[in-house]
Amino acid sequence: MVDAVRFRFAKQGKVRFTSHRDLARMWERALRRSGLPVAWTQGFSPRLQISFGLALPTGCESVAEYLDVHLPDGGAAAWGLSVPEAGRGGGAATLCARLSSLLPEGVEVTAAEAVAGGRGSLQQEVTSCAWELEVLGLAAGDVAGRVERFLDAPSVLVRRERKGRLDEDDLRPAVRSLSVVGPAASGPDGTPGSRLQAELATHPRGVRPAELMQGLGTDLVLRRACRTQQWIERDGVRFEPLVTTGPSVDTDAPHARRAS
Repeated sequence: MVDAVRFRFAKQGKVRFTSHRDLARMWERALRRSGLPVAWTQGFSPRLQISFGLALPTGCESVAEYLDVHLPDGGAAAWGLSVPEAGRGGGAATLCARLSSLLPEGVEVTAAEAVAGGRGSLQQEVTSCAWELEVLGLAAGDVAGRVERFLDAPSVLVRRERKGRLDEDDLRPAVRSLSVVGPAASGPDGTPGSRLQAELATHPRGVRPAELMQGLGTDLVLRRACRTQQWIERDGVRFEPLVTTGPSVDTDAPHARRAS
């Protein structure tokens, strides 16, 4: 039985400055315009029953965002997907293209899969995220020294805002891996740039790229952050919520012109 359709999508370019709440509105509008059947919540003010994965920090890009769209009884046939055929054939590609054309420029739907009931929520199941980062302020060799000291430290304390107040937290247990992969383009004033890769845990509390920069030194400036993967670990096995089976879908259609 098909209970939902899971989508993987990218959020890149200027649209990265929209908030998670605005992104949810974009998806709700696109789904309504698509005419596809979607389940509604119960209560005084019903809404489309959709479930997002981990919120992406405003200003960050991603090629690995996830969304579950819950279906009403008997609504699966209209989506053109079934669990055994998930992510294969023309049905998934057509569906991705259809929804990409209804979303603002920079939001591209890259994979779709029918999901049977009984899975946990994306926010609970994802245990870590992989990031690609570009920083300004030091040459790659100097940043590598900072990274080595960070990883060798028993604790890395930073001040983070939580429910309107500043608390001191230890970042070190949440940084699963961190490395410098090479230089990046210099800043407008000639400031050297570096490229990093990081894997950051999401539980018990996630670490944002900007908070990682605090741990590496306040003289480093985060120029770009892109989430590249989200990982689920279950029974000793590690996997992504939904894996793309090929290159990004080319929609061959204009995006929605407005986000409002």
